[in-house]
Amino acid sequence: MKFNNILYSAAALAMTASLCSCEGEKDLVIIDGNLPIKTSALYMVGNATPNGWDIDNPTPFEATGEDPLVFTWQGNLLAGEMKLCLVTGSWDSPFIRPEINGSEIGREPIVDAAFQMHAGDPDNKWIITEAGVYSLTFDLRNWTMSSAYLGEADKPAKDPIKVDRLFVVGDATPNGWNIDTPTACEKKSDYIFEYEGKLTAGEFKAVAETGSWDAKFIRPAVEGVKLTKVGFTEPGIVYTTSPDNKWTVTDAGIYHIVFDLENCTVTATFTADSQEPGEEPGDVIETETLYLIGDATPGGWSMDNLTAMTQSDDDKYLFVWEGTLVSGDMKACIEPDSSFGCPFLRPTSNGCTIGKDGVQDSAFVYTTSPDDKWTIVDSGRYRIEFNLKEWTIKATFLD
Repeated sequence: MKFNNILYSAAALAMTASLCSCEGEKDLVIIDGNLPIKTSALYMVGNATPNGWDIDNPTPFEATGEDPLVFTWQGNLLAGEMKLCLVTGSWDSPFIRPEINGSEIGREPIVDAAFQMHAGDPDNKWIITEAGVYSLTFDLRNWTMSSAYLGEADKPAKDPIKVDRLFVVGDATPNGWNIDTPTACEKKSDYIFEYEGKLTAGEFKAVAETGSWDAKFIRPAVEGVKLTKVGFTEPGIVYTTSPDNKWTVTDAGIYHIVFDLENCTVTATFTADSQEPGEEPGDVIETETLYLIGDATPGGWSMDNLTAMTQSDDDKYLFVWEGTLVSGDMKACIEPDSSFGCPFLRPTSNGCTIGKDGVQDSAFVYTTSPDDKWTIVDSGRYRIEFNLKEWTIKATFLD
């Protein structure tokens, strides 16, 4: 009988233990808060930050001595966007972001606002509403951030800018956004560079070296500076990687631009409207090569298989090609550009036809946009002639 009582007691204890165990497991599954983000480095990237969108060289924070997972930064922020990352060189890694896209950082202080971290979309970013000096704190242990506006932004340095050469680049310039072959300015003295030539409606900035968008650029000192027939709306310039301010040309034409790198100013004189076909004298397109491209041409839209034209021995501005064109579109460029960011020779209006009766309009323009093209309406053998001095195209149907 005792043995049975012992069994009953043991069974009761086991059931009680089991019930207690279940209750305990229910308590354990509740996890309150995020785990700390363990890292030894923190960076911010964006056009509001000192190093812009350069993911290979983002702006670093410093870990505090009191807590290695609390990072701080103090300095100038521009009006613009930003987010944070733990590693450099990769846009695919997780980023620290606001919980709501477009969360503002400005004069009003922020205290312990929650943030999130993830890779990919949604690509939430903070918006700096006003340029100035800020103090930022990111607590990676508690997933919060704080900010304080400390005052107006430091004024850009006005020290003389010393460079050996200068180029203008942008869709307003003859060579478009081609950083490998931007349009050269003429060096007049140690600090004076000049450009005289055609500018189309669009944007541009200036650079001292070719081949890299990570270089410093000479830019307007403030955002939104325009170039009109009466000149620049603001003369100041800066030499910096960000923000990506550019001049906006509102009136196309021939301009004489003077960059004074000693006094950090730029001036411009409007000299003439853009050259019309047949005008003398005027700017010309200087090149030793010219190519046709498009689905109407033998090489199609391949930049690796352009259809080369032949420069005349008697006139370096005259280029000729004979061959078969099929129904489709075409335009012309002076050199291969796999990005298609270079300027093209184009008709003055999209869809200008070429057929048995020749070309609908003999005038052409040289620009990056709009993406106007000639349309071949009759397949066959043609003789195509471009006159880069007269800015005209001639098409003769041969067969």
